[in-house]
Amino acid sequence: MGAITVIVATPLLSAIILALVPNYRLAAKLNILFSAITLVAALVQFGVEPSSGALFVVDAFNVTLIALTAFVGLTTSVFSAGYIGHEVAIRRLDAGKLRFYHAMYQAFMFTMLLALSANNLGVMWVAVEGATLTTVLMVSLYRTAASIEAAWKYFILCGVGIALALFGTILMYLAAQPVMGPGMAAMTWTDLMVHVAKVNPAILNLAFVFLLVGYGTKVGLAPLHAWLPDAHAEGPTPISAVLSGLLLNVALYAVLRFKMLLAANGAAIAPGPLMVAMGLASLLLAGLMLYRRRDIKRFFAYSSIEHMGIITFAFGMGGPLANFAGLLHMAMHSLTKSAIFYAVGHAVQVKGTQRIEKIAGLTVSHPVLGWGLLAGVVAIAGLPPFGIFMSEFLLVTSTFAREPLLAVPLTIGILVAFGALVLRVQQVCFGTPSGANAPIQGSLVPLFAHLALVLVAGLWLPGPLVAWFQTVAALLG
Repeated sequence: MGAITVIVATPLLSAIILALVPNYRLAAKLNILFSAITLVAALVQFGVEPSSGALFVVDAFNVTLIALTAFVGLTTSVFSAGYIGHEVAIRRLDAGKLRFYHAMYQAFMFTMLLALSANNLGVMWVAVEGATLTTVLMVSLYRTAASIEAAWKYFILCGVGIALALFGTILMYLAAQPVMGPGMAAMTWTDLMVHVAKVNPAILNLAFVFLLVGYGTKVGLAPLHAWLPDAHAEGPTPISAVLSGLLLNVALYAVLRFKMLLAANGAAIAPGPLMVAMGLASLLLAGLMLYRRRDIKRFFAYSSIEHMGIITFAFGMGGPLANFAGLLHMAMHSLTKSAIFYAVGHAVQVKGTQRIEKIAGLTVSHPVLGWGLLAGVVAIAGLPPFGIFMSEFLLVTSTFAREPLLAVPLTIGILVAFGALVLRVQQVCFGTPSGANAPIQGSLVPLFAHLALVLVAGLWLPGPLVAWFQTVAALLG
């Protein structure tokens, strides 16, 4: 369990250190360094046998998401350095806010990694709540009326969701207590998996409904999704990247852990239909709402809702192939959507606006950035040869084979969203350049590093990675 301790402790200690560093340039470099240390420790976990203790658990499922979280955390810290430097130059942020920003960034990484590695259901809930609080503070970083309103909406809606998740966690403990006795064992996930078949299914069912709705709010599933577009639009773009690329995954991870408990109790309800219904609702709603968005960050926030709906649908369908598709889609969405927000962050800074109609002709005014953003949109739209095409193809074909009637709304939702993406990307990337044309500040390396990985995944998945995903798919049931 040594590497897990390093993974969790590094961002926590980093947050304390960065809170004391007044120079934002030094803080940005330290932020990258600490994130790199976390990634190295996360990669070490791939060589460790599954294990569990009172606090932490290590298995193929959470190791995958821990490594993904650490990688996107590192690349976002690299993007953040240039982005924040520009915000200082135009005086949107000052030294005090930057010290707060870098400390909260690492605190956010700490809460997500703690949630992913926790073996205790209560600790997982506390970590997800901590992730909510840290991101609420970062969404309001600019202290404008709009950003404060967005932060409050985020806090209130996710506060309701996390309260429902707490009630579901308490019900889970109450259901387990008669079988396992009072104490920590009834809150420990690995112990619950052993004894959950003997747990009262009625209480288990009720607990899962509360947990699905509660954590589903954090996933951005309809109908409790309204916080997500505002949080993306008003917060700093690096926070949009980690919100879409990481936090939504962490909340869904919590749902899937409880889904595994229900699947191990033969008398409990099947959690799949509930997840399929919420996934389809989110996909169809987001696909339609994409056509009415005029703010580029809100636009891609609704795209995140769409894709989390697809992923939730995949895990709701279950089975080896659908679970494999869901895992692959989760990884590809994290890499692609964070890359898109890197590009969007640069585009907003060089154009001086978030309005889609005022960001035009990027491939002419800033060719590298424009074509990078176009590649990201092509990838997120599910076109070959990128990895999301592969995951959506696997999901659609497996759904047609098993439940043809469900495959129809799934395909319609994907096509509706595809149309909106094609429409908007033409406005942004092509045509006569409009608005300001300031030079790009910061590195484009994180953008193209992510796109390269998504491209490689669409063309060729290494055998060991396929075997690893198959192992995780089997764990999910």
